[in-house]
Amino acid sequence: MGRITETVKVLLIANILFFVGSQFLGEYAYQLFALWFPENENFYFWQLITHMFMHGGFSHILFNMFALYIFGSLLEQSIGQQRFLFLYFSAGLGAAGLQILFSYFSFNSAYQAYLDAGFSPNEIQGFLNEVVASGRYNFYNNVPQDATETLINSYVTPMVGASGAVFGVMAAIALIYPNLPLYLMFIPIPIKAKYFIGGYFLLNVYSAITGANILGPSNTAYWAHIGGAIIGFLMMWYWKKNQFNQNRWY
Repeated sequence: MGRITETVKVLLIANILFFVGSQFLGEYAYQLFALWFPENENFYFWQLITHMFMHGGFSHILFNMFALYIFGSLLEQSIGQQRFLFLYFSAGLGAAGLQILFSYFSFNSAYQAYLDAGFSPNEIQGFLNEVVASGRYNFYNNVPQDATETLINSYVTPMVGASGAVFGVMAAIALIYPNLPLYLMFIPIPIKAKYFIGGYFLLNVYSAITGANILGPSNTAYWAHIGGAIIGFLMMWYWKKNQFNQNRWY
């Protein structure tokens, strides 16, 4: 934990301002700036960026900003402001892309279950519109209950948080400083970054595949974490291989 860099400071302030503002604006802020499923009428293209500054609660923003503070300045000092910003927002976009892809896969599977049960596309859209308007819905005997829950959750649950971008930063740190000692709270035993961050990534992969909520609440966007980490790792791997003096990394 060295000196906080100016870019990280600006990102921290921006996230905090968005969070405070969302507490005053309430649902309107999330409707406008959270990232909605592209088929939802609340979706706007700018949400691909603004969702990175929105958070679902105090613990959510606290964890993300703490991780950004810990790892962000070190990465920016290592690769420079421009590359840091490019990696940060690319990881955030990669996180959104993978999460949306997963949401489409889930949504289309559930949508097909409704079509197979005899519902028309207009009837399905009417059902979804009613859920958005009232927040209530019914289960149908000829449609599996999990299909209904998947259809609705994919359609009406927005994505918020800087987690994908922060995971990209963490993955980059694990690549260029693999032996950096890190500590878990209350455990005074150093763990190398490659094991600490790598293990955290694998736990997210496990949760994404199995649905087990080991690291967070049930609505955690694990695929977004994975997408951000992959983009951050690949980008840093390319820069390290092609543009940097290998003697700088340890």
